[in-house]
Amino acid sequence: MRRKTRGNTFARFALIFFMLTVCFLALYPVWYTLVVSFNNSSDTLRGGIYFFPRIFTTESYKTVFQDHSIIKAFGITIARTLIGTVTSVIFTSMVAYAMSKSYIMGHRIYMLIGTITMFFGGGLIPTFILYKNIGLYDNFLVYIIPSLFNFYNMIIFMAFFKEMPVALEESARLDGANDLLIFFRIILPLSMPVVATIALFNGVWHWNDYFTGVMYINKADLQPIQTFLYRIVASASASKAVVSLPAGISAQQVSSQSVRLATMVVTTLPIVCVYPFLQKYFVKGMLIGSVKG
Repeated sequence: MRRKTRGNTFARFALIFFMLTVCFLALYPVWYTLVVSFNNSSDTLRGGIYFFPRIFTTESYKTVFQDHSIIKAFGITIARTLIGTVTSVIFTSMVAYAMSKSYIMGHRIYMLIGTITMFFGGGLIPTFILYKNIGLYDNFLVYIIPSLFNFYNMIIFMAFFKEMPVALEESARLDGANDLLIFFRIILPLSMPVVATIALFNGVWHWNDYFTGVMYINKADLQPIQTFLYRIVASASASKAVVSLPAGISAQQVSSQSVRLATMVVTTLPIVCVYPFLQKYFVKGMLIGSVKG
């Protein structure tokens, strides 16, 4: 009995040690980025910084926030996240409500076509040509229109709508309500859990998306913050890059590397702070409609 108890204790400590090691390996790069961004640039080149800044300074962050382009990029990101999330949730939920009725004409065909799009796409070049021909290139709407509908999100909505009692709609129709009135006055208010889940899916995607800005936006005024960060990180190396510094800040205090890391922290901090509080909705979204009863 003692051997079994000792074996369980050893296994428990081994599991705890393993999980702590995994957590450290996952979190340390983030912590190192934060530490270097707050350290003096010339001192960072000496090396030997691992856990805490050796010469603490906020000059890199002053450089970042004195750059007006990053403020514009933040505005574009916030605007696309809000508008894109609201429009996508409304449009996708409306389509899902219609598709949740199996009696509509062509239901199976629509589902088959939608399922194919989850595994096969037209390709990057045809998509680029299409966006350019319909006027979405260098247009803010390129962030909104292509993301209006997502078939996977529609399936989640459908699973939730199918669990709703049919009597709700029947009683509303007896009172003279049409489909739009039933959807916006009855179905959607009762679907707030799945609405919140899909809104989070869309919001996080819009905030983190950089590829759309890289491929379809050439104007600097329309670049989101993640594209701005991508182009900073993808620019010349720290030893060759030239960073325009605001007045009062010397090149010894900041470098292109410290500015990049500070920009990275600034752009990722909002979503990192919000995500732990909203993670439960992501897990719930994966389970909505999968279990009945």
